[in-house]
Amino acid sequence: MTNLISPRDAFGRTLAEIGEINEKVFVVSADLAAATKTDIFAKKFKNRYINVGICEQNMVGVAAGLARTGFIPVMSTFACFAPGRCYDQIRQSIAYSNLNVKVISTHPGLSVGPDGAIHQSLDDIALMRELPNFVVLTPSDEIETKKAIEKAIEHEGPVYVRVGRKECTAYFKEEWSYEIGKWVTIKEGVDITFIAHGCMVEVAYSAAAELQKQGTSARVIIATSIKPIDKEIIIKAAKETKKIITIEDHFINGGLYSTVCEVTASEFPCSVRGLAVMDHFGESGSPKELYEKYGLTVEDLVKEAKKIIN
Repeated sequence: MTNLISPRDAFGRTLAEIGEINEKVFVVSADLAAATKTDIFAKKFKNRYINVGICEQNMVGVAAGLARTGFIPVMSTFACFAPGRCYDQIRQSIAYSNLNVKVISTHPGLSVGPDGAIHQSLDDIALMRELPNFVVLTPSDEIETKKAIEKAIEHEGPVYVRVGRKECTAYFKEEWSYEIGKWVTIKEGVDITFIAHGCMVEVAYSAAAELQKQGTSARVIIATSIKPIDKEIIIKAAKETKKIITIEDHFINGGLYSTVCEVTASEFPCSVRGLAVMDHFGESGSPKELYEKYGLTVEDLVKEAKKIIN
């Protein structure tokens, strides 16, 4: 486990590498190439890059048109703008027609920090997992992001990838084989299970380490995707630990917590709790301040674990 680059940097670099070997990849940006790191691709492949300006709805139409002509379009902007600003276009022009478009958003959740509530997309997973035909990937560190982007491009059909801005500790090695819909256990445990994705993986792992010192054995699972979900690993955790806590930089409704509850409710009921942003918007502040205020810290997770165990 080492501290590596931000997942968005891994996204930009990986996309350019794929562009070298796959001439069908075409990038569409909405005036945020430098922030999303698609500018790396743009500089190398000017003939396969379009900046539509601050016109996210038009970006979807351009991407859909490119897909119909045989390209593999990657449309990228902040999560608050896609799916946020152009959800109807994504639904009608991509999902309904089952087009081979990759919607790759960066800067999700409270991690955006000082940009405030309007830029803190806390509902993107809920929106995208409901759309038929879409695959929804939620990578955490540099290596997982790299492999998720590669699989997204290979996959035939629409894919949404939630790429983080915040630098994350790496829990995967380069030789790890990524499989869409296959979640990963990074720490075994028998007393309780933590499930997380994105920048919350580090919180879950650190909380498990703290509990270990206190004699409690916590399992940690990385949810590499929200759709498809890994029912098998959830049911196994429910049967073996009887208690699950999810933690996510997203609203409590419609994201990871809802996904896990849907599985346990129908397959193996057990105690499930969720740490997430409740039914209110975020605000301006540093990511650290916001995570503390909204209960997404190691201390919060340890406290909730002790509560559910007792």
